[in-house]
Amino acid sequence: MTVEELEKAVADGAVDTVLLAIADMEGRLQGKRLTARHFLDEVREHGAEGCNYLLAVDVDMETVGGYAMSSWDTGYGDFEMVPDLSTLRMVPWQPGTAMVLADIRWGDGAEVAASPRQILRRQLDRLERRAMSANAATELEFIVFRDTYEEAWKKGFHDLEPANLYNIDYSLLGSARVEPLIRRIRNEMGGAGMTVENSKGECNLGQHEINFRYETALRSADNHAIYKNGAKEIAAQEAMAITFMAKFNEREGNSCHIHCSLANADGSNAFAADQALFESFVAGQIACMREMTLLYAPHVNSYKRFAAGSFAPTAIAWGRDNRTCSLRVVGHGEGLRVENRLPGADVNPYLALSALIAAGLHGIDNKLALEPAFEGDAYKSDKPRVPHNIYEAREAFAASEVAAEAFGAEVVEHYLNRARVEIENFEAAVTDWERFRGFERL
Repeated sequence: MTVEELEKAVADGAVDTVLLAIADMEGRLQGKRLTARHFLDEVREHGAEGCNYLLAVDVDMETVGGYAMSSWDTGYGDFEMVPDLSTLRMVPWQPGTAMVLADIRWGDGAEVAASPRQILRRQLDRLERRAMSANAATELEFIVFRDTYEEAWKKGFHDLEPANLYNIDYSLLGSARVEPLIRRIRNEMGGAGMTVENSKGECNLGQHEINFRYETALRSADNHAIYKNGAKEIAAQEAMAITFMAKFNEREGNSCHIHCSLANADGSNAFAADQALFESFVAGQIACMREMTLLYAPHVNSYKRFAAGSFAPTAIAWGRDNRTCSLRVVGHGEGLRVENRLPGADVNPYLALSALIAAGLHGIDNKLALEPAFEGDAYKSDKPRVPHNIYEAREAFAASEVAAEAFGAEVVEHYLNRARVEIENFEAAVTDWERFRGFERL
């Protein structure tokens, strides 16, 4: 949607609200609902303020310590949300509403280094200096329940009714049971400017996936964040609920496979044009997988997805069209790309793509040699393992010279603190497992 189209829609009374949104550390949309007239008259040129604690809280939006950019000591001031007008679009599932994503800067004009969107922009700038760009697609799985979000909350998230009662992977009959909801999501994401390719059933009960066209990396990350938020809103309107938890139960988890390739200045596939470049890029992924896992698997729950025989990877290996490997190379010619199978659906797409690019550039700049493709079952291999838990991942990220060089000390410390907060919140919690195990028997 262009600004001119928005002006006309506002004048015609078709749009009265504009959502100004940023992506927080979890990849969630945060921001303000603006009157459309105020957006056009003031905010589109000057931006709007938001409390800087939006990048310094835990998942529950509670203020926590340890963040240099935002604290009680510094008064929890504002940063500026600056609209990126190239992201302006309609929001078909909300009447009379448009949306625009924003970049974040301080009052003096300096960018907010820890902002996920800015982190990805800086990695894309590194590619641009090499006359390249990145294209990507994220494949989000989710589980649909016939309970509302409020009902699920009141039940303590127990005894929920999945939308499907058996494995409907690729089943047209089974996915038809939820087609009214999935069709709305497909069509209304299309109305929000995304190019939807398909949807399909998955293995877990009530599990589905919707896929979108390969795009530039920044646009794919933007679409991912908007889609994830919008799918939940549409589900709520249909008196249902969707979860993107990496591991909701003991069955298959929700993945977010990320496909990525580099492009030359003319838009052609750089991997197809330069085999050595492609091999070094993939070698960089392998070399940096452990130290970048914190950005692929940001939550305690993320690591429960990494189980043998679950289609979630445990081995750091690459293979050609091999779904047991953490890196799966697919396509040929202009379609040649690498699929990172490590992230779950709880991932922040901006941070994951930043990690992918940083690892790839490490491989390219150091001309790393690529080991032979793995053949067979990587679960049973002697290949190095992905971190078993967030403790291992945090230590690896803290020690990473590649992360320090690519992201800078400020960003590394910020996301190490985020992991510390996640760990401390988990360690303070008493789980259902503990109650069930110990209430009577211990």
